[in-house]
Amino acid sequence: MPLRHPVGMPVNPTRFAAALFFALFTLAVAPGLVRAAAAEAIETRIERHGEYVTVNASALMQVDARIAWEVLSDYDNLAQFIPDMKSSRVVSRSGDRVVVEQKGEIGFFFYRQPVDVTLEVLEQPQRRIVARRIDGNIRDLETRYELGTSDAGVRFDYTGRFIPGFSLPPLIGMPIVRRIVERRFRAMVEEIVRRDALARGRPKD
Repeated sequence: MPLRHPVGMPVNPTRFAAALFFALFTLAVAPGLVRAAAAEAIETRIERHGEYVTVNASALMQVDARIAWEVLSDYDNLAQFIPDMKSSRVVSRSGDRVVVEQKGEIGFFFYRQPVDVTLEVLEQPQRRIVARRIDGNIRDLETRYELGTSDAGVRFDYTGRFIPGFSLPPLIGMPIVRRIVERRFRAMVEEIVRRDALARGRPKD
């Protein structure tokens, strides 16, 4: 069903909040910088393709790739450093397949809305994590995290797409999405840098 964006059309708060909360990472803004040791420029982009909103983000970091993987796959502790995430826990694990339940709250202006989602996560250790929504108050969600190494450092790429199930309000809808997903991606990068600094025995600048 095509998205419509008439001026003044009411927005469903629950669906709006849910999609923004888990459209991991949940990310797309003009290029910015992470002010943390060993982190390079973050590049992010968000676009609309039919029903889907697509998100792309990347960062180049001077860190140990094993530390980066530990952070990405640390599902039980994501809520400790991801903004507005209240809980994240592994429900079950079978080989490289993991079921993860996440709960949190999203807010914009004077409105705050509890949201939750259950994800099926497929791991390719040290390389890739692919997740899709299997339950919760969001219509559709697919995300992918990838790690690559080169002489330049560790490259962290995130791609995702989701169907909002709501019409983005004119003028302010996309800026709201950009703000939320930028904070989340930035928090993930900064946690990778922080843990790498601890592992190397040096303070984080």
